[in-house]
Amino acid sequence: MGPRYLVAATLTAVALLMTAPAAGQQRALTPRQSEALAAYDRALADFKSVLAERRRQIEAKQPLPNLPGQALYLARVAVISTYKDLTDAMPSRIGRPNKFEIPPAYFDADIEPLIDEYSNLFDVMEAPPADAQNSATPFRDVVDLATVIARAKGLAPEHAAAAGRISLGLFFAETNGKQNVRNGRSNTYMGSFQTGPSEDRNGHRKWETIKNEVAAIDPSLSARDDKEEARARGTDHRFNHWTNVRDALMNAHADVFREIPAIVKTLPDPIDQMKLFELIQIVPTPTRAALKSGDLLNYRVSSPTIMKHLRNNSIFAFGQADRARTSASFREILAAMWLFNRKFDKAMAKYAEIKPR
Repeated sequence: MGPRYLVAATLTAVALLMTAPAAGQQRALTPRQSEALAAYDRALADFKSVLAERRRQIEAKQPLPNLPGQALYLARVAVISTYKDLTDAMPSRIGRPNKFEIPPAYFDADIEPLIDEYSNLFDVMEAPPADAQNSATPFRDVVDLATVIARAKGLAPEHAAAAGRISLGLFFAETNGKQNVRNGRSNTYMGSFQTGPSEDRNGHRKWETIKNEVAAIDPSLSARDDKEEARARGTDHRFNHWTNVRDALMNAHADVFREIPAIVKTLPDPIDQMKLFELIQIVPTPTRAALKSGDLLNYRVSSPTIMKHLRNNSIFAFGQADRARTSASFREILAAMWLFNRKFDKAMAKYAEIKPR
């Protein structure tokens, strides 16, 4: 037995030792782990496929299907859901933090470019109509309108300013701060605050009841409102940024502004305040009931319809464990709204830039 043979044999043995753990690890996968891995691989392949298909259609200027964003949304939900199931089965798969601030147990940072493409496609599909009436100061408009509405509802300046900050968060939650957008997943909800026609009309009616008070509080804002109302006449008010924000706030949030002094005591974190008002947008009835209960954070919802609405808005939507929930307290709901955190962080940064008048 020569030296060359001994060297070759040693190298072979080392190679076997190095590959043995990996092979053993593969053999050690349980049926649950294997199933979770296969499900994630399928969901990831489907997500890539639907992204590529929609990009091809857009670049070829082909007609898009009705609700063109729905397939993309469901594919993204499936990717996050199956990854959470995978990390539940194999905690070693939990990786590094990601730029979207999604908990790493739910998201593999290596696929960040796919989510970027997802956002880019929605930007195209939800582009405003050609006759949309933009504002040169969209963020300032939100803050000023919310602040004056809160003052007309009797709030002190400090709490009226909180209403402005919270409402800016709603703008980012609904549209990422983009004005006059359409909706790739709905033919009903449109505009900067994503309202339906009936909500817009209801908000407009309510605005008319406080117009005189607004004029007394802020004459310049009232004059601006008259100009925007005239500009939007004869069009869909939801595609005038000013009138859509105004009517949306009046429809869903203005009456709740009165609760802000109590809300900020219970929820001192401005991000949590934004989350609560976003829940007024998503599940208004139980949220108002929770506010009236005197025990907001422990108020529990268990209606299957309400849980469905939460899941359709990315709350308890990802993974078998989350989707199996049949009830949740508002404390748990707020904690589960982590997909909104990045949007609200952007709103806070923008608010710091503009600050209320």
